[in-house]
Amino acid sequence: MKKTVKTLVLITILSAFSFTLTAQLKLPVATGFTADMKKVIEDYPSRFIHLMGELKAQHEQSTEYHCNLTINGAEEATIIRYSSKRDGVVSWEAVMFTSDDFEDAKKKYKNYFNQLNNLGVTLGKDHFKLKGVFENPSEENKFNSVLFAIEPSAPDMKKVKVELTLQYKAPMDWQVKVLVYDKEREDGEQGSTEE
Repeated sequence: MKKTVKTLVLITILSAFSFTLTAQLKLPVATGFTADMKKVIEDYPSRFIHLMGELKAQHEQSTEYHCNLTINGAEEATIIRYSSKRDGVVSWEAVMFTSDDFEDAKKKYKNYFNQLNNLGVTLGKDHFKLKGVFENPSEENKFNSVLFAIEPSAPDMKKVKVELTLQYKAPMDWQVKVLVYDKEREDGEQGSTEE
C-alpha cells in the first residue's frame, strides 16, 4: 500500500511540474491580421517585391499590382509603384472593412488600431514597434487617420509610413484601410527644381 501511495504522489508531482513547465514555455505568437502586417512591413525594404502579384492597372503616374499575400480580413490589397525621379517609390494598401454604418466602421477602426499599436517588426537585425495615438473618429470628419511612428527611430526607416484610415466613400460607405508607403519628403522639405 505504501508503494501505491508513493507512486500516486510521485505521478501527481511530476504531472504538475510538467504542466507548469509547458505553461511557462508558451510564447505569444502573432496570428491572423498582425502576422500578415508584420510580413508586409518587413518586406518594405525590398519595395514589396516579394508580395507583388499580377498587374492590376496601368496609369500615367503609377502602376497597380495585386498583392499575392492574402491579408486576414482584407477585402482587397494592392501594391502601387509610382513614376518618380527617385526610383522605387511604392505603397501598399488594404481595404479592411466597408460599411454604410458609421458605428460598425468605427468599431473596426478601433479594433485594427489596437492590433497595430505596439506591433513588433524586425527589419534586418533591428527590432521596431509601431506606436500610434488614437483619436475617437467623428462622423462629421469624412477622413480620420492614425499615422504610426516606427520606434526606435532609424535613419533608413524615416521614409516608411504606416497609416490606418477611416474615410467616407461616396455614395454612402465608410472604409477602413491600412497603408504602408514611402513619404517622399517631409512637410516643408523642398523637392528638386528644374530650370
